[in-house]
Amino acid sequence: MTSNIGDAMKNLSKIVCVVDPTTKTQHAVSRASWLARLTGAELNLFICYYNEYLSGDRFFDSRSLAKARQEVVDGHLEYLESLAAPLRESGLNVTTTSTWDHPLHDGVVRHATECNASMVVKDTHYHSGAARILLSNTDWQLIRTVAAPLWLVKPREISDRPVFVAAIDPMNEHDKPAALDDEILITSKMLAAAAGGDLRAFHAYDPRIAIATASANAYLPVSLPMDEIEQQMREQHGKRFNSIVAYHGIREDHAHLISGRTFEELPALAIEQKADVVVMGAVARNRWKRLFVGATAERTLDHLPCDMLIIKPDWFKTPADILHHDEEAA
Repeated sequence: MTSNIGDAMKNLSKIVCVVDPTTKTQHAVSRASWLARLTGAELNLFICYYNEYLSGDRFFDSRSLAKARQEVVDGHLEYLESLAAPLRESGLNVTTTSTWDHPLHDGVVRHATECNASMVVKDTHYHSGAARILLSNTDWQLIRTVAAPLWLVKPREISDRPVFVAAIDPMNEHDKPAALDDEILITSKMLAAAAGGDLRAFHAYDPRIAIATASANAYLPVSLPMDEIEQQMREQHGKRFNSIVAYHGIREDHAHLISGRTFEELPALAIEQKADVVVMGAVARNRWKRLFVGATAERTLDHLPCDMLIIKPDWFKTPADILHHDEEAA
């Protein structure tokens, strides 16, 4: 598996960091520069901006509006250069890009595709009135449409010995290709090794689903052997889970097979293990549709206390209608 980890490291050659020009503290820049330093990847600092009142869409376009748009783009580029300067001095290979495009998530996807990004890194923020950090519409759209792995950063520092939790689905119960579990584990191992961190594998199974199915298929009221059903389910899931974690060389005491619902158990494990990053796969209904993020995934992601790295199936391509959008130049 060493060669696979080496290949994963080589494939991480360009990190696009989405910079929010409206905030002073840039947690995504901090995390992306940390990643670039670990992997030797090029770091691209990127601002995508749009203002409908300057766009010419609401009113007739004019030279003055075009000039104003260009001034905004240039101003953002200057800001990016101010962020890039100390990073370059520290030895990182840093480029900067400022664009005028909308909506934000499509602009990010187009840029990531055009520059062949190996990973996209973006901040998440607290929403007003919420005690926890909720993913924005832009975050969800990027999860569904960007082909590169997506690292969503929570506003917290990463530990010196970071803990990575690889959440896998060895039963492939959510239309997720089996190869995606391997990719999740290989990527997690590569990052944990590069950071001198710790790797944990996680899978949850819900016996209530099997019990409910058995009850629904019973034509007459029966007393179901619930303990036996749960034990059979644990054995089935355990066999597949133990096989894949053993193949990837993960220690038994670092493999967590848990009875319960993923959206409850994964955040609980992340808190218990003081996880810095949870690595998950995006599920897909089929190859011709956009990635589908189910209710379980939505409830899980919004409750995680740490960073998230979302990985797509290797066959996934960004929907053509996004890539072929006629971008409005400044």
